Amino acid sequence: MIAEIQKAGNEYIARFERRLEHSVEQVWSMLTNNEQLSKWFAELSVEDLREGGFIKFDMGDGSYEKMEILTLKEHSVLEYTWAEDIVRFELYPDDNGCRLVMIEKIKTITSHTPRDLAGWHVCLEVIQALLDGRTIESREDEWKKWYDKYVQDLEKR
Repeated sequence: MIAEIQKAGNEYIARFERRLEHSVEQVWSMLTNNEQLSKWFAELSVEDLREGGFIKFDMGDGSYEKMEILTLKEHSVLEYTWAEDIVRFELYPDDNGCRLVMIEKIKTITSHTPRDLAGWHVCLEVIQALLDGRTIESREDEWKKWYDKYVQDLEKR
């Protein structure tokens, strides 16, 4: 399911939601444990897991970007800066697992925005597949499919 994108004041909010048949603790580990994190987003690593701490993004050229952790509530909320934007993960336990909500607060829609949204979409699919014990055959093919949908959706705005 494509992210819900809405204008909110001077920014945009992209909201992804996934129902997972896995515990909050298992999903939290995917977001905060570097061994698990590297399986779905190899460029990210948690360096200091606390409010005011940071997550490091490997730029691939020997440099890193530090992304400040703005909100951290164990097994519930992880929010951090993402360049000019903010990324927030929320976990809600339910009867057979949990609900994962990922929100990106986007300052400005650019030509790169559909790339990022398709990327987050695939990341969430990969998290679910990993937890389910499945693999996604081609992340690139998945990304291409969702990229086109996000381009079309953002053209309406």
